[in-house]
Amino acid sequence: MEAMEVDLAVETGGVRQPEVAAAPAADLAEGANVPQVIFDSGSSTEVDEDDGENEEAAAPRLPATWAFSQRVVHVAADFLLRAPAASVAEPESGSTTDFSDSEEDEAERNEDGTSAAQAVVPAGPNADNTVQQVQPQDPTTSNSSSASHSDRRDAHNLNTQPAPVLPPSQESESDACTICFEAWTTAGEHRPATLRCGHLFGYTCIQRWLKAQGPSAKCPQCNKKAKRSDIVVLYALKVRALDNSEQESLKKSLEEEQSLRRKAELESAQYKLKLQVVTNKYGQAQQELQELRALMTKAGRSSAASSSSSSSSSLLGASQMGSKMSQYSFSNAVLVSQSGGCRVLSYCEPLGCLLASQPSPHSTLLPGFGVKKVSMVNMKASQYIPIHSKQIRGLSFNRQNDSLLLSAALDNTIKLTSLLTNTVVQTYNAGKPVWSCCWCLDNSNYIYAGLSHGSVLIYDTRDTSTHVQELRPLRSRCPVASLCYIPRATSSSFPCGGLITGSLEGGCFWEQVNEATYRPHILPLETARCIDIQVETESRHCLVTYRPGRSNPSLHCVLMALSRSPQLESDQHPDCSCSPVQTFSAGSSCTLLTKNAVFKSPDGDRTLVCAGDEASNSTMVWDAGSGSLLQKLPADLPVLDISSLSVNGEHFLAALTEKMLKVYRWE
Repeated sequence: MEAMEVDLAVETGGVRQPEVAAAPAADLAEGANVPQVIFDSGSSTEVDEDDGENEEAAAPRLPATWAFSQRVVHVAADFLLRAPAASVAEPESGSTTDFSDSEEDEAERNEDGTSAAQAVVPAGPNADNTVQQVQPQDPTTSNSSSASHSDRRDAHNLNTQPAPVLPPSQESESDACTICFEAWTTAGEHRPATLRCGHLFGYTCIQRWLKAQGPSAKCPQCNKKAKRSDIVVLYALKVRALDNSEQESLKKSLEEEQSLRRKAELESAQYKLKLQVVTNKYGQAQQELQELRALMTKAGRSSAASSSSSSSSSLLGASQMGSKMSQYSFSNAVLVSQSGGCRVLSYCEPLGCLLASQPSPHSTLLPGFGVKKVSMVNMKASQYIPIHSKQIRGLSFNRQNDSLLLSAALDNTIKLTSLLTNTVVQTYNAGKPVWSCCWCLDNSNYIYAGLSHGSVLIYDTRDTSTHVQELRPLRSRCPVASLCYIPRATSSSFPCGGLITGSLEGGCFWEQVNEATYRPHILPLETARCIDIQVETESRHCLVTYRPGRSNPSLHCVLMALSRSPQLESDQHPDCSCSPVQTFSAGSSCTLLTKNAVFKSPDGDRTLVCAGDEASNSTMVWDAGSGSLLQKLPADLPVLDISSLSVNGEHFLAALTEKMLKVYRWE
């Protein structure tokens, strides 16, 4: 019988395995030992479980006349079973291939001696009965068959060749998870993780995916079987991040430069003010020196010296006696609100009562805010008047003594309330929260309202519809925390009248040229620290309160004198400004927008400055001329507003806290 060769082509990853030639039938019959040659392609082969069912049908059958030994049959069947599966499987990466759990179990059974080949080809004397005979074929048929096999092998080799590796510039890389389409993170729960097939996902995304799929879980991209134990977290992934360190450093440098520039501008303004004060004092000293020299030439040097010493000693003794004899003493304390919430204070001279803003004592029945009357005759709180729906930020009276109260609140309204009937007689809607209000002291028909965005609305009480004019902010749009009107006077230093507005960014004087024209003048104040401005109308001084800062770590009040430059040319308008006269320092804390006071002393010979010290919960009283601290009046809570008043020839000082009203008598 002519010898036949079985051409077994095992292809794994595009590499053709060497052919295994079968021994002649005569040699096999004699039991000759056939050498077994098994070549390894250097890479593992991936076998799908679904292909195992058709392996037996796809494998060629051997002639029944061949007498194979059990070992030879085992080797041949093993090659016949693996060749079709290897030719069908396409490795994912070309170097390593993953096996599923069922394939690993089958491999272990093969090692134990229960291989699939032994199950297909049983051993024993009748083993050849299970193998069908192969009929001899013509040479032409054989040649055509081999040619077709060769063509199929070439096509398969072409399809299974690994894809060419592109340079890094041409590779299509993705920096996002294909499940949630979110970018990976270098740390945390969404760090990049991979399966055994090599595809990348977010760790939490692939974990939830496999958990939701259950036992039949597969890779979302290639549909290969996977399980949760296959997840591997990657720590050496090339992560693309935008380098903004230079931008942040430049931004920080810009902020530092801006801070230094603002500090330098503030110091320059302070030095200019100090220089102006020193120049004025120098001019006054020069004038006094000239007068003194003229007196000395007339009356003699000795008499002038003795008279000056006696006058200075008499003035010093009088000031010391006045400071010892005249001062404020505690008179009474009135409970205004048990729950707190008091804010501003004002005095109604015709009725002889103080008005303190507070929330409604019966919020369930009558919600909102109003004022409570405190009689200065018997020092008792009388009745509550409801006015606004939100917190009141300003109270003011005019000079007409008509008991008409002007109030401003955060409910976008200003209202006029008659204290004779305890009813609201007029309401204006400003459209924005109102932080402050005041009357025009030159014309009682006009009132002013400072809004939260920096504008000032002017209302005419004869027009009940809307405002008649708006003064827009020149610099910032901070809330107008304080409004004060200075009436016109015959003073040569500052004869004009107008409105002084104060906000956190500084102050501005709106000079009233005529009834409908206002000219703005920016006041040289410290920026971002001003919390209150009060005016003493007779001396034309204003008291500016600054909160603590880097340059000055304590709350300090600066008394400034208003001045007006002379008009040099006809087409040039005179400039209005102010210069510091005295500085008063208080505590180191300031968390509330408090209101202070500057007024003439009850004895009429000096000016007093009063401010609340939040650190010590007290009211501090200074002498504006010398800058010395005269008194420190204790309070149980921080003082929010201060008012000086006179009742039946007696002078009082009222200090308002959140709950109490402390009254001190001048003695």
